[in-house]
Amino acid sequence: MESVAPVLSWPEVSARRLDRSALSAPSKTAGPAETVAALCGAHAQVLSGAELSIAMRLQDATRNDVRAALWEHRTLVKMHGPRGTVHLLPTADLPMWIGALGSMPGTASPFAADVRMTPDQTDEVVAAVGQVLASAELTIDELSEAVVEATGPWAGDLVMPAFQGLWPRWRQAMTLAGHRGVLCFGPNRGRKVTYTNPQRFLPGFRPAEGAVAQAQLVHRYLHAYGPATPQHFAQWLNIPRGWATELFHSLEGATERVRFGDTTAWVNAGDTAMPSTPPRGLRLLPYFDAYVVAGRPRELLYPGRAAERALVPSGQAGNYPVLLIDGAVAGVWHQRRSGRRIHITVEPLSPLDASALRRLDEEVERVGVILEGRPELVVGTVTTGAHA
Repeated sequence: MESVAPVLSWPEVSARRLDRSALSAPSKTAGPAETVAALCGAHAQVLSGAELSIAMRLQDATRNDVRAALWEHRTLVKMHGPRGTVHLLPTADLPMWIGALGSMPGTASPFAADVRMTPDQTDEVVAAVGQVLASAELTIDELSEAVVEATGPWAGDLVMPAFQGLWPRWRQAMTLAGHRGVLCFGPNRGRKVTYTNPQRFLPGFRPAEGAVAQAQLVHRYLHAYGPATPQHFAQWLNIPRGWATELFHSLEGATERVRFGDTTAWVNAGDTAMPSTPPRGLRLLPYFDAYVVAGRPRELLYPGRAAERALVPSGQAGNYPVLLIDGAVAGVWHQRRSGRRIHITVEPLSPLDASALRRLDEEVERVGVILEGRPELVVGTVTTGAHA
């Protein structure tokens, strides 16, 4: 007789995700790398947002603790991660991440046939990138010169449309070079970004075998954001949905089906215990915080007017910093820095009672401590548009 799937409610799931994301209470024991591991990466296209995302989940941490983990202790690495976007990932987890990302199918190239590289050319570029960065930190112009010298003039042809200009042909392989474990970001040289090889931070690491790494990543993802469907996982990574479905099917026994709302979703096998208390807490989440980017279903995480105000038309999350109350988006906010002064505007979508206003004051003060500035709060309309 087939067993009956456990039924999980949104308040239960929301409370558990808050706990596992260290948003119900900051962790007293974890460090930046452990926190990023629990989040399955911290989006770092806006690096200041990643710093706030991580530090707010740690007790008594500031942005400098995150910077030290990234640039001094090297327990974090900045590289192309899920969806090909820039993330902070734990250095110790590079074998899993590179093994998984390097073995998953990518999306079709957006470039015309005369712009694309052949598979052999792509392999040649990736090998050249890894070699020239093995002992160096290079700006994009220096890296481009070195790659063209190592491969041939074809790699430097200005044919790749980008930002109202043209980039050299080889640059369409940069994300792939990251996913194959030979390219990451180095510290800025003045205002210029540099790139280097992650082997310098974890010498001798080898990517985990593809199927093993994929299973590990699914396990991490479901622990943090389950229950979830293969389609949710596919959207989170920007991989084909059919392939994600087959991956989930291959993991039967390691995962378990549950009923979540009106759909079937997956959790790790045996991981159906839920908190006995409802979701609680008020947080100011920065751009592209992992909780909202990975959180599904959108209609429950962004209820009512929140979807109109805090999601872009495509439904993508993270383009607005959000006010999170009791596990759901309840407004947007924005900060503007002037020296040590941090002007914070919070736009709630419904009036806040006295208790919520007190919690908001406390959260604003905490943001000021993390960002090492003097915060000034205004409750009003946010006029800044979405981040691209």
